[in-house]
Amino acid sequence: MPALALTIIGTFAGHAVAGPNGLLAWGGYHRDLQQRKAELAQLDAERQQLKHRSALLDPKKADPDMADELVRRDLGLVRPDEVIIPLE
Repeated sequence: MPALALTIIGTFAGHAVAGPNGLLAWGGYHRDLQQRKAELAQLDAERQQLKHRSALLDPKKADPDMADELVRRDLGLVRPDEVIIPLE
């Protein structure tokens, strides 16, 4: 009986240290968390840029330069002697 008890306790202790949610897995979780935070910051910056761009295209107060740029680019109304400089 004592050997069985030690085996069971040893199994639980091994999983607590080296198991998928054990102490050794914390380093991997920390690296994953840092990667996700960097990805979140990048996506948040992209979201802010898209939000700003959509605000410029609001029908009630559209930015004339932005509207002109989009119309010319999408409809192909650019003359060969014109140069379009994107602001992005």
